[in-house]
Amino acid sequence: MVPFRQFLLKIHSRCNLACSYCYVYEAADQSWRDRPRRMELPTVRRTARRIGEHAERHGLDEVTVVLHGGEPLLVGAAHLDALLRELAGAGPRVRFSLQTNGLRLLDDPALFDVLHRHRVAVGVSLDGTPVQHDRHRLLPSGGGSWARTAAAVRLLGSEQHRELFAGLLCVVDLAADPVATYEALVEFRPPRLDLLLPHATWEAPPPGVGRREPPGAPPSGCGGGPAPYGDWLIEAFDRWYDAPRRETGVRLFEELSVLLLGGRGASEAVGLAPVDLVVVEADGAIEQADSLKVAYEGAAATGLDVWRHGFDAAAAHPAFRARQHGMAGLARVCGRCPLARVCGGGLYAHRYAGAGGFGNPSVYCADLDRLIRHIAGRLRAGVAGLVGAGALARVD
Repeated sequence: MVPFRQFLLKIHSRCNLACSYCYVYEAADQSWRDRPRRMELPTVRRTARRIGEHAERHGLDEVTVVLHGGEPLLVGAAHLDALLRELAGAGPRVRFSLQTNGLRLLDDPALFDVLHRHRVAVGVSLDGTPVQHDRHRLLPSGGGSWARTAAAVRLLGSEQHRELFAGLLCVVDLAADPVATYEALVEFRPPRLDLLLPHATWEAPPPGVGRREPPGAPPSGCGGGPAPYGDWLIEAFDRWYDAPRRETGVRLFEELSVLLLGGRGASEAVGLAPVDLVVVEADGAIEQADSLKVAYEGAAATGLDVWRHGFDAAAAHPAFRARQHGMAGLARVCGRCPLARVCGGGLYAHRYAGAGGFGNPSVYCADLDRLIRHIAGRLRAGVAGLVGAGALARVD
């Protein structure tokens, strides 16, 4: 059994934006409609107790709690402070992080006092240039949200609050220029960027990509065909990698580089590290990663909740165990692919294909293939003579 070290809590199940690509509100799973708006303190208290039990049983002296939504800051400063106090008393040392669209930081200054008091690392979702961001991340009125989000990021990145600033999250948009996107993000001086592929499956393909069937046996299944997202990411990678000084970290590029050099990854999006993240919904339901909501109604559900079950029951659940089998847990077509230990089959949600379930490569298989091979080539040229055969030699 692999214990959980990351606990993602959906502390508010509604949002103050209407993003066109949102996997919570616009995808196949609509369970948010039946959830309470916020996680109430008895649920938080029960969750904290369950975290403490799990940590003690597995000898964990530190865990991470990620506050998520919806938009988590809609709970308000007072409720946020109360729930953080409950979670801080869970038993192990707790590191807090929070992902937000940033708008409430402008409207409720008291939130900053709470975030500082509990040392919460804050990430903000911002999709590059104003045009790119406002194409998808809309206010309920239909207007763009870039101006307000940018103001919130500048405030977060100010000298007064910068210690809270964890980074920016950007969803890749093929209609946007990758270099312009990267440069718009680094203007805010984030400590790290996340460039995320839009959540998609073989049943609901990525934007700009036509419907395809999951690939067959290699070599036809490994990297064949168009790879527009791979090409986009390659342009962004080269701009980042070729900068005369380190401007920021980019999580996807760093993870792939570590894996190519024979290291151990720490992301569920690539690599073969066993999943150690569990989700608790606003009503206390224990679920898998919420990205699975793009697949079908109930794809993330386990039938467990913090009122009746501990996290050991979740860790033993077949749905979680299926994501802890390394190479054995990948699709058969991945077994002979030289990139499999690096891409790890891609994000689990992106493998879904109707009757075939999740037993497929990622819908971004060709894109990951192209990106990984490009990064390997750049790394090989940069470390020639310093690195032996290692993982770099196995991507050819």
